Amino acid sequence: MKILFLGDVMGRSGRTAITTQLPRLRAEWRLDFVVVNGENATSGMGLSAPHAKLLLDAGADVITLGDHAFDQKDMLTFAASEPRIIRPLNFSKAAPGVGARVFNATNGRKVLVAQALGQVFMKRPFDDPFSALDAVLRQYPMGGQVQASLIDVHCEATSEKMALGHFCDGRASIVVGTHTHVPTGDAMILGGGTAYQTDAGMCGDYNSVIGMDKAEPLRRFITGMPKDRFTPAESEATLSGLYVETDDRSGKAVRVVMVRQGGRLAQSGPA
Repeated sequence: MKILFLGDVMGRSGRTAITTQLPRLRAEWRLDFVVVNGENATSGMGLSAPHAKLLLDAGADVITLGDHAFDQKDMLTFAASEPRIIRPLNFSKAAPGVGARVFNATNGRKVLVAQALGQVFMKRPFDDPFSALDAVLRQYPMGGQVQASLIDVHCEATSEKMALGHFCDGRASIVVGTHTHVPTGDAMILGGGTAYQTDAGMCGDYNSVIGMDKAEPLRRFITGMPKDRFTPAESEATLSGLYVETDDRSGKAVRVVMVRQGGRLAQSGPA
């Protein structure tokens, strides 16, 4: 299968990049399955139901969330009714929706998508992501009930993302990090056949401070005093993510390529 994962969609510029570029990429790269992290698509904080529908209509098969999953209150009801929304497995036992689900890709193939939140340096304590993912991967082994599996690890610490990648190696097709909005240069296939990247980066304007307009973050760093709310930067976004080709029989990754399309970053992709 040809699978594309796109990192955190950031505000209006990120949404525009998805709606204008994703339909073209689906066709040009002959993608079988697309997962988009929509964590910051609405004003940089969470995802509203209308914006979720926008991303799905643009070609996302699944949207993952993150620690801002329910910042937009309508997501509390939308996540419970829309099966293509995946919130973190270990967010809260009372959270609506699910943290893992099997989806249909092209030609009837099955893809597991799951997400877990890290614990290190996060603003609130979440349940153990390792045991949460272990239970799901035991239920859906590669080459068994599913032809591929993708795990979005939404963590602050690169060390925790790496540890989760190695923990899932050989049991998931793809483990990809989100949350920090800065793409890492370590896309690779681990020893057990799992495609891995510490952070996919964001789909947002990189002439910014991790997607936010520079003025207010700079003021706070320099003076230590807030003045205004953070607002997303709105120049042209770069779509950042990971392209992976998998073997249907084993579920293992056979090719991995970092994706950078549009905007300010050096361009890259599978074509």
